[in-house]
Amino acid sequence: MQGGHFEVDGETVGVRLDAFLARQLGLSRAETRRLLARGKVSVDGRRQDAGAKGLRLAPGARVAVEAFAPRAEQCVVPAAEPALVVLAEGPGWLVVDKPAGMPVHPYEEDEGGTVLNFVAARHPEVKGVGEGGLRSGVVHRLDVDTSGALLVATEERSWRRLRRAFRNHRVTKRYRVVALGAPPDSGRAEVGLRVARHRPARVEVVDAQRASSDADVRLGRLAWQVRERFPEASLLEVDLETGFLHQIRATLAHLGCPVLGDREYGPGADEDPSGAARQLLHAAELAFDEIRAASPDPADFAAALDRLRR
Repeated sequence: MQGGHFEVDGETVGVRLDAFLARQLGLSRAETRRLLARGKVSVDGRRQDAGAKGLRLAPGARVAVEAFAPRAEQCVVPAAEPALVVLAEGPGWLVVDKPAGMPVHPYEEDEGGTVLNFVAARHPEVKGVGEGGLRSGVVHRLDVDTSGALLVATEERSWRRLRRAFRNHRVTKRYRVVALGAPPDSGRAEVGLRVARHRPARVEVVDAQRASSDADVRLGRLAWQVRERFPEASLLEVDLETGFLHQIRATLAHLGCPVLGDREYGPGADEDPSGAARQLLHAAELAFDEIRAASPDPADFAAALDRLRR
């Protein structure tokens, strides 16, 4: 457990509260902000919240931090419910069918309702694998409102092998996507991607050439084929060649064919012919070496397709 009492003096005078905590406790800025949000920090006896992250500390100020478990030592609460469908399983790994609306992993120790809560109940040995803590075993991620095949490692050797495969773009990741408009029957896009905002997250598309010179820009590549056309939209099969936050959503919006149901990059609800309550983005297939998993269209995705056909 960590925590303690600190006095502001010398070079720490005038430092932001989140930076002061990061320095004293050896944490990232994100972790210090979570401590503030949880009410674990007081300054001169007054409890602070997340809004105090930029507070400039005065000389002699006393900062108190209640005992807390560092992120790497935190444990996911095992929970067999809600039960998830396991699409494929092997030594040291499993692929689950993630429902839309379910996070991949918790952000606080007492949080439930995530994929990792289910995995921890089925495979207690996942604790400490990979990044450890509340991200134990996480190999890759899907957005909360994206459904489909999600791969989790349950032992360290598998995690390292699978992370290396994702990093080297050796994993087949195929998505079914309903997009507004009528893109060409097939195509490929290569764009630069950069996180423009963290909370809520938003990605912007920039010149792909900047990926080689700007550390904040990543090169994103994907290819698509049209599988079905509707009067106002198209069903695409997208092969994701790289992996980046919101890559498919941001790229298709940039190409003028935003994902239906996507309230961040897509059309407004009154312009969306699908009636979808979430982005119509589904991780349908995942494959690497011996791993083969396919996820059928979930009910809400299939219902949106039926509405578009009518």
